[in-house]
Amino acid sequence: MRSSWDHRGVLDAVLDWYAANARDLPWRDAECSPWGVLVSEVMLQQTPVARVLPQWEAWLRRWPTAPDLAADAPGEAVRAWGRLGYPRRALRLHAAAVAITERHDGRVPSEHADLLALPGVGAYTAAAVAAFAFRARHAVVDTNVRRVHARAVTGAAKPAPALTSAETRLAADLLPADPETSARWGVAVMELGALVCTARAPRCPLCPLLAECAWVLAGRPAHDGPARRAQAWAGTDRQVRGRLLAVLREAPGPVGADELAAAWTTDPVQRGRCLDGLVADGLVQPRPGGRFALPGT
Repeated sequence: MRSSWDHRGVLDAVLDWYAANARDLPWRDAECSPWGVLVSEVMLQQTPVARVLPQWEAWLRRWPTAPDLAADAPGEAVRAWGRLGYPRRALRLHAAAVAITERHDGRVPSEHADLLALPGVGAYTAAAVAAFAFRARHAVVDTNVRRVHARAVTGAAKPAPALTSAETRLAADLLPADPETSARWGVAVMELGALVCTARAPRCPLCPLLAECAWVLAGRPAHDGPARRAQAWAGTDRQVRGRLLAVLREAPGPVGADELAAAWTTDPVQRGRCLDGLVADGLVQPRPGGRFALPGT
């Protein structure tokens, strides 16, 4: 944190803002299980809260513990994933549930190293679960946090395209010493980035860091790096894969190639390539007679 900052004042301002403005989300409830926190963190990757909330609630009703999910077929996790996008996350969450069941007696481990060793759990997710589920002292750095740090501390309009070692060090330097406070700080800065210090239209007058923000004090300079191109959707392989998976999710059993062909008639070559990719990713399993199904179903 910049030496000119009132460290205690900044901390209190952000935490007070969070106490007054935080969204009431079930995975933030003190009664939420570590498993519920882990599920939320996997679902929230690259997916808005509004889309995650109903899926998270349905998921926890069906599989309230990791062993519950582990006992079911991985294809059922893909089916329940619905339209959250990036469905390989469902397979990773199922694999993590199996590992939790086999290695940790069905309980999400509290140690960061054990979390990081779970299938599909990276540095961000391990830190988030350790901090938010177990109140351990870990810097939690997502896109929203990186944007707040970039503006408030370094004076840049946007963070670097990918997480840098300098950003990681900065997040660690900003972390309060007390574990409980550090956990609240992590989620508070994340919420500040989601609600106020937004990417396209930051609501600076509402920000508790307004008087200290390096970007504001510098006159809100424009981003001087390369523009980020919006991801296309229509006609892409991602859209085709989604169409094919939708057919399989809605079917009670294996489906024939003709049913999948009807899901995307525009380009048969593209459809075949996407089906091959789904099989290679483990999201679809070939069955006898030229039929296909979700894995294990």
